[in-house]
Amino acid sequence: MKKLLAVLGLLCLSSVSFAGNWGIGVKLGIGENNPKSMDETFDEYGGKLTTSDGLVALEALHEWNLNETDKIGLKLGLDVYGENKYEWGVFEATENTYAVPWSVYYKKDNGVQKLSYFIGVGVTYINSEIDFSQFRDAFGRVVDKIEEDKVFPHVLGGIEYRFTEIFALGLDLKYNFSAKMEKEGEVVSDRSGFSAALAGRFYF
Repeated sequence: MKKLLAVLGLLCLSSVSFAGNWGIGVKLGIGENNPKSMDETFDEYGGKLTTSDGLVALEALHEWNLNETDKIGLKLGLDVYGENKYEWGVFEATENTYAVPWSVYYKKDNGVQKLSYFIGVGVTYINSEIDFSQFRDAFGRVVDKIEEDKVFPHVLGGIEYRFTEIFALGLDLKYNFSAKMEKEGEVVSDRSGFSAALAGRFYF
């Protein structure tokens, strides 16, 4: 019982000591986008494909102090990619993709009003859906959507300038490996490659 209380006490002290190392972030940027299937599948109709490389993301993070400047951090994010749309007359098909990246990183934190940098690795869960409920297949049946998901690795890095103890602004870079999602021989979405985003972070 005493050992259990001691462990609980240490955990409580640890949570207090790390109270200032939490953060949330908002990011705006661009990401790799290859809507190959939408282009090829509907090309025979002679429609118009509109793509978006935009990326909006949210993240929550926690950092552990190794010493005065070195930190190890964990972050969990939500990335929402821009919509791809194929238009044919009054009909349209849309592709929407979101991802949930989880990352561990090393950060060289040089303090307030200084530039810091970080590098890390992680895994991402991604989900993509093509909604073409207004189209019909060759047999006249309504096909609502094609949906696929996947888990893949990524690497990341970036810099940030800490204006105050609370706020920092930075540039984030990430590379997705093997983020192509295929279903029944069709590429639902392919987000393999680089993404870059401006990031605003609030620490508390």
